[in-house]
Amino acid sequence: MARMSLPPQPQDPSSWPTGNVEQLEPLVARVLAPNPSPFTYTGTQTYLVGDEEGVVVIDPGPADPAHLDALTSAIGERPVVAILCTHTHRDHSPAAAPLAQATGAPIIGCAALHIHSDEPRVDAPFDQDYAPDRTLADGEQISGPGFTLTAVATPGHTSNHLCYALEESGALFTGDHVMGWSTSVVVPPDGDMADYMASLDKLYAREDRIYYPAHGPAVEKPKQLVRGMAGHRRQRERQIVKLLGEEARSIAALVPVMYKGVSEKLWPAAGQSVHAHLIDLERRGLATRSGDIWAIA
Repeated sequence: MARMSLPPQPQDPSSWPTGNVEQLEPLVARVLAPNPSPFTYTGTQTYLVGDEEGVVVIDPGPADPAHLDALTSAIGERPVVAILCTHTHRDHSPAAAPLAQATGAPIIGCAALHIHSDEPRVDAPFDQDYAPDRTLADGEQISGPGFTLTAVATPGHTSNHLCYALEESGALFTGDHVMGWSTSVVVPPDGDMADYMASLDKLYAREDRIYYPAHGPAVEKPKQLVRGMAGHRRQRERQIVKLLGEEARSIAALVPVMYKGVSEKLWPAAGQSVHAHLIDLERRGLATRSGDIWAIA
């Protein structure tokens, strides 16, 4: 999901290897879905973990016929041990059901969420049809021929977000929680800034070798990136506190000041994360609100 200082967007999506199988390491391959956008960068990256004896599919992506055909081709005759989803935004999980029907594999991983809110969203809405055969708790594992994946609960971007650690290689599949091209948008009411920060701290304490996010390039220096992301969020919180200390303001008044060098097209996304920060400050007794006006407590 979009960061407020974005790298250049891909000008020609056809120049990206959509539908191709890219072998990243012996047990990990990647297939890019054809859904580039300001919130998905070049598109959703589906990962195949395993070898010729069997694979797990992580984040099958949108139920796009071309993407499903590409996944089916990439899987070939190999048995599919399971289909795992990191969370249930519609750019991640809708292909799980048709892929399960085609392969006979169970859908395992994050819990289902049924979020009904009148608030407009700037990111992908939730997949209301997602129905896992089994959910994984933090630390639970799923194994296949020659590999083991461990669920790492990382709520914040969404309450049901899971990462998956490949024990054999030290890789972590981070979904939308940590991405090299962007920080995640945290959208209340399901997205929670306190949870997001705690999940960043949790990943920082780990010793993963590399991150494979659902969008953007692999992260080869995980601790450095996570430290920077946490610092960025804390800087935004300090900025909010400073501005509210000057005068009470609405989110609509905060965003242009905080993101004055950023395209106005991204202000709605910025406002969602500012809202998440304000809710966190309110819970900690550091901010109050009256209607849509926020002030220092």
